[in-house]
Amino acid sequence: MKLGLQINNFSWPGGSKSLGKTLTDVARTADEQGFYSVWVMDHFFQIGHLGAPEEPMLEAYTTLGFLAGVTKKVKLGTMVTGIIYREPALLVKAVSALDVLSGGRAYFGVGAAWNEYESNSLGFDFPPVKQRFEMLEEALKISTQMFDENEKPFVGKHYKLERPMNHPQVVSKPHPPILIGGGGEKKTLRLVAQYADACNLFARSGTEEVVHKLEVLKKHCKDVGRDYNEIEKTALSFVDGNNINPHDVVKDCQKLKEIGIDHVIFSIGSVYKIDPLKVFGKEIIPEVSKF
Repeated sequence: MKLGLQINNFSWPGGSKSLGKTLTDVARTADEQGFYSVWVMDHFFQIGHLGAPEEPMLEAYTTLGFLAGVTKKVKLGTMVTGIIYREPALLVKAVSALDVLSGGRAYFGVGAAWNEYESNSLGFDFPPVKQRFEMLEEALKISTQMFDENEKPFVGKHYKLERPMNHPQVVSKPHPPILIGGGGEKKTLRLVAQYADACNLFARSGTEEVVHKLEVLKKHCKDVGRDYNEIEKTALSFVDGNNINPHDVVKDCQKLKEIGIDHVIFSIGSVYKIDPLKVFGKEIIPEVSKF
């Protein structure tokens, strides 16, 4: 099993002047301690269950480019990009640039978007959910085409591209893994089965719920003729960085592995203190890597 780190809070001591140095320390330590991946949210305001909208939130792809420059091994991605925030071709170009400049370490995390307040505040269109899923599916088709160096015009209901060219091409082969976030059973998991290399679920919803979502994904895979085992199953979890019980964390990861999760991505409270990352590197990652 692989472990990742999601950095979803930048309300750190020192404010903006220290943020770059603190983020560098966090990312480099995660890299050195054996985390497989590092993720940032693609939001512009802090989200409700983590803090007030006014709390600091860095733009995702600028941040990932920065992280690519200060790390060596970890995979990098958004958890996840709302499709309404960027035109699909621009998003593919951003992911491709990240992949090239990081030496093939990009994930392509994407979803249908949900934060209406954030979108309205900053002037992003926020279409009805049906339209957002249509846009997401077209974006997935566009990304596949651009990663395959297929420059023929794309004409969809929501997007029209005369020449979807993508140079330089990605380093990852055949392309950066496409991860679709969310557990919607009718649409999201169907899109995972059709287009994605990875899915993302919420571990904190409980193992029974995760089992159910995986069964739904398995059925969608059967319906579309996809090998369920080809898809990487990831799950988000949380641990209090001020009170880590390594035994409990390892035990929870083992339970998730037993039900079919391949990659657990942790947000860690007070991660800026660095010591929580070292606990993971010394006492958790070596144990979890055994199963």
